Amino acid sequence: MTDTEGTVMTSNPPDGQLPGAEPALCKRPGCGNPLPAQDRGRTRQFCGTECARRYHNDARICAPPATAADTPADPLAALEGVTRQAAVLIRAAREQAAGLDPARVRAQVAEAEAARRRAEAAAVTAGARAGEAAAEAQALAEALQTAREDVRAAQATAAAARQEARTAAAALEQARRDAAGHIAAAQAEAAGQVSAAQSEAGQAARERDEAIDAARRAETEASRARQAETDARAETDRVRADAARERDALGNQHQAQLEAVAALTAAERARAERAEQLLEAERADRRHLTSALTAPPSPASGNGNGRLPKAAGKAGQP
Repeated sequence: MTDTEGTVMTSNPPDGQLPGAEPALCKRPGCGNPLPAQDRGRTRQFCGTECARRYHNDARICAPPATAADTPADPLAALEGVTRQAAVLIRAAREQAAGLDPARVRAQVAEAEAARRRAEAAAVTAGARAGEAAAEAQALAEALQTAREDVRAAQATAAAARQEARTAAAALEQARRDAAGHIAAAQAEAAGQVSAAQSEAGQAARERDEAIDAARRAETEASRARQAETDARAETDRVRADAARERDALGNQHQAQLEAVAALTAAERARAERAEQLLEAERADRRHLTSALTAPPSPASGNGNGRLPKAAGKAGQP
């Protein structure tokens, strides 16, 4: 069933396309406009209302005038042929789509299956109406003389059923053409994907060879680095040994210098102690002399004029 905007009820995703696929085009032959994007709802088949109206107008087939040769059994035979042709076309489409991309094929098969179901529904409806027309025609045949108007009405109903059958056949043919176009597009896309996969495989092989060469160079550099590390360790051990010997020599030299400085310090300390002792003795002598010179003269020892006796004065001289 279609609405005024040309949309079709399906179970496909809202955009109706697989990731990376080309944008869908308008269903009307000769249009070629891309379908507008939509987030939800039924999948669009036409770019606008005008294309949908023109497509359905073109799909309609004008009914030929009814003739006496037409019988109520003709629509049933046409419907049977259309149903068989639809089953054959759908089987062929399924066999052709078996080797393609599963997701894309499932979407196309689902769309074709929906079209087939719509055609079958139309065919069943037409068959039911044709059966009704046949029953009415049988009843009218039994009472032909008394119900000619009813026969003409039954013939009109049969003509409408034939028109609906032709419409269903046109819809089935359009579904077949759409399925063929989708299958061709899927085959082209699959061929492109195979070419891309082959190019990617060649690129991967080149990258693998480059990685192997890089690994070999890295292994050579690692060997050189290990050798350099060994040489550096040997050089470090030699430098450490030389440093240990120099440290021991410097320690012995510093120890000798410290011992010499300690000996010199002890000698200087002894000399300073002797000098201090001499200085103390000299200070004691000077204090004694000073006390002797500054002591007041006694009256008994003087000659009455306050002078010291000569002997005393001589005794006080150094």
